[in-house]
Amino acid sequence: MTSRPPGLEAALGLERAYHDTCRAALTAMVDGAAHQVVTGEDVSASGADAEVLGHQLRSRAKALRELPPGPLFFGRLDFADTDPEHGGQSYHVGRLRITEDPAAPPLVVDWRAPVSRAFYQASTRTPQGVRVRRRFGWAPGSRGDSADLTGLEDEHLARAGAGAGAGANEDGPVSEIVTQEIERPRVGPMRDIAATIQPEQDDLVRAGLATSVCVQGAPGTGKTAVGLHRAAYLLYTHPRRIQRSGLLILGPNRTFLSYIAEVLPALGETNVRQTTLLDEIARHPATDTDTPSAAALKHDPRMAEVLRRALYGRVATDDVTDLAVPDGTYRWRVSADTLTRIVQEVRAEEPPYAIGRERVRTRVVRLLRQRAERRAGTVPAAWVRRIERARALTEHLDMVWPKTRPEEVLHELLTDPAGLARAADGLLDPGERAALHWRSRPPRSYKSARWSPADLVLLDEIAGLIEHPEGYGHLVVDEAQDLSPMECRAIARRAAFGSLTVLGDLAQGTTPWAARNWQDQLRHLGKPDAPVIPLTTGFRVPAAVLDLANRLLARLAVPVPGATSLRRDGQLTLRPTDDVTTATVTAVREALAHEGSIGVVTADTEVDALQAALKAARVDAPRVSVVPASLVKGLEYDHVIAVEPAAVAEAEERGAHRLYVVLTRAVSRLDVIHARPLPF
Repeated sequence: MTSRPPGLEAALGLERAYHDTCRAALTAMVDGAAHQVVTGEDVSASGADAEVLGHQLRSRAKALRELPPGPLFFGRLDFADTDPEHGGQSYHVGRLRITEDPAAPPLVVDWRAPVSRAFYQASTRTPQGVRVRRRFGWAPGSRGDSADLTGLEDEHLARAGAGAGAGANEDGPVSEIVTQEIERPRVGPMRDIAATIQPEQDDLVRAGLATSVCVQGAPGTGKTAVGLHRAAYLLYTHPRRIQRSGLLILGPNRTFLSYIAEVLPALGETNVRQTTLLDEIARHPATDTDTPSAAALKHDPRMAEVLRRALYGRVATDDVTDLAVPDGTYRWRVSADTLTRIVQEVRAEEPPYAIGRERVRTRVVRLLRQRAERRAGTVPAAWVRRIERARALTEHLDMVWPKTRPEEVLHELLTDPAGLARAADGLLDPGERAALHWRSRPPRSYKSARWSPADLVLLDEIAGLIEHPEGYGHLVVDEAQDLSPMECRAIARRAAFGSLTVLGDLAQGTTPWAARNWQDQLRHLGKPDAPVIPLTTGFRVPAAVLDLANRLLARLAVPVPGATSLRRDGQLTLRPTDDVTTATVTAVREALAHEGSIGVVTADTEVDALQAALKAARVDAPRVSVVPASLVKGLEYDHVIAVEPAAVAEAEERGAHRLYVVLTRAVSRLDVIHARPLPF
């Protein structure tokens, strides 16, 4: 049963005092970490050891200094006396471990610690040894002052017939504190959900480092938060392995990355790279644009084979001449037939292009070494190095397996119709090849070329064929449904020896090449066996809004179940009108009477006009944002005003998907303003 304990004020007083103790301990931890850095710099050890130790100490000190202000705990677990592992113990659960001394029991346990899992998973059906789970209610926006602790709830899990907690489901009612936290107005950047993680989300967060998972998350089910919390969990659980191999967060755009930027620091993780795929792979600025047909072709998976043929087509096995390598007054000779055979053997092995070139060199030198040793016995290493660097050998290599750059390969492919025809034979038809060709003033050389975003993806593909990129131990990929097959391949190269957390919603796929199913997308990502886990229970979007959005699903032709919501508090208003602009100004004025952020979302072509109208009407308040439909994905607002849905749906090939995204950005209220018939 979820209840307020007897003597609530007395209980709150004890917990506030405990929070003061924790705050003092955290201050001592921060000061102690800074002191350790100073003393660690004088440590008596090898230079390498001292450098590693110094890096670790500085990283910890930096993480503690940069921890955002806020409450130090959000829950407490009281275990039953009969629990074999934690019998009779109590643990406060927070965003990081706090202790007065490293050897002493913690005052607060990290939400990622094994014992904390019971906070998210325990229920009356499976209490996991927990007698009472306590949740704390903090004033909105609290910076961690103990006085901001304003409420608490106790869930008696071991008592027969009691209701479950944690926002639960069939076990019982939703916790009031959890409900208040979920429904709290969305002002500012995205918040962490450490206090409100649900059991099905917790299972995903705590998946092992070697496990790749795909989360098909309906709007408002917390898939992005799950991915970020999984990153924090892996950093906590496997710090050394992640430090060696790296962890990368990939978002769809910089606006989205700004929105989520404070989540990991709030969880105590400050050294995580968060970027877009384009920024991660870009070898040059994207300063050119493609026609829609050319962009679609460049993102097509057939281009992978076209590029492979173009690159390895540079390897010559015809017209090879004899090789003569001088060795003092003597010349070692390799016949054209022998050299051709070596090149063909290496080519058949399909190594990365740069490795293949060196493999040819190594095999030629090994052949010459064998001849030299039959003639005069063992040769010194200096002799081998001299032969490897011989100009004659390098010049021959340049003829049979020339060095090249990705830019050179792609430039030749896009400016030479005959070369493109050879590489694309049987893959692209003449019309497609013509769409790819740089016809209007092609650059004279790759050094003067201007590249489009799609070109950068192709350059990365070629670079990966020349030499495999350095990978990551784990990658979190958000809005993955919008990735093209070629973009997926770029990610797969970086996760060849690591794992992926793939986040997305097929119903929100808005690019021309967006995925129609997860099986194909996971195959392109190099993880075909990754399980697809659906999240269909929403905590962010009110039920009335989701019910409206679900009416669009039938038009989207993707295998996605309709979402349900625990939120019954939202408000949906359909506003037919003859004057969309005036109705929008009125809706914004009314929205400003409520707390929270306001997003006015419209077709991209109407943004400037609406901004001007709001400014003229003097309702362009700081918490009002006019957002083009193309940039609203991943964002959320307390009050969304969706302007002329029909225009959004008609603006692009997958406009119905875009409209689905627009309608599901609302956290509390949605106004739909339209002069034309609604497209759902």
